[in-house]
Amino acid sequence: MASFLTSDSDYFMVITRNKNGSKSLQKLMRMSDDMDVFFFVAIMRLFIHVMIDKYASYVAIQGMRIFKQDKRELMYDHILRYALFLARDQYGCIALNEIIKELDDPYYRDELMDIVSNNALLLSNDAYGNFVVQHVLKLHDSRCTGNIADKLCGYCVELSFKKYGSYIVERLLEVRDIPMATIVLDLLACKTEMLIRLARSENGNFVVCKLLELTNDILTADLFYSLVNKLRPYRFLLHRFPESKIVAILGSMRVPN
Repeated sequence: MASFLTSDSDYFMVITRNKNGSKSLQKLMRMSDDMDVFFFVAIMRLFIHVMIDKYASYVAIQGMRIFKQDKRELMYDHILRYALFLARDQYGCIALNEIIKELDDPYYRDELMDIVSNNALLLSNDAYGNFVVQHVLKLHDSRCTGNIADKLCGYCVELSFKKYGSYIVERLLEVRDIPMATIVLDLLACKTEMLIRLARSENGNFVVCKLLELTNDILTADLFYSLVNKLRPYRFLLHRFPESKIVAILGSMRVPN
């Protein structure tokens, strides 16, 4: 049965791309090592096609759970090779996030995390890749988070204007460690005119609001008041987004001269 299901590539893809077909194959993959050989060969033969499909990708992920170590490592090698391609695909990014979450091999996990962090700028500007960066940040790996912050340093203002990039900047601001300070300094380094534009923009206003909501226990007083003093004279320009908290926060602050 396994040979029949996997010998024809087109037929195999028809089955794996079907929700019920994908579930059925995942159950068959658990039955014997001999059957798993057929499934492994079929997945590797059609690796990219399988990994970028909504339902077929679950078959490959199941293989990474239950195949023997040597087969899993060959699949991991393919994941590393095509990681950036998968990260920027609608369903490939979902599959990659699932693999990052479940990968229990320290070497391959670190290698994959490094690929994401070293390409953080590219992925943060991508409609799908940004979800992979966000996912990695949620894992609270200090080394990887620090690498992402370093790669994005100097680009935070530009990213904050964009829908997907602003998500990444907000995530980094939530890290109560060195990366947060790096991002804050990067944002504060921009000219006042640029900061006001950011505060008035559709996406950037959320980043500026996040900055303002950081308490004095997290930010040093001079950095916090530097931000407030830049924004406060231009409060009248910041009413574009009634739902934004920026004006309310500025109005409630008593800032020393």
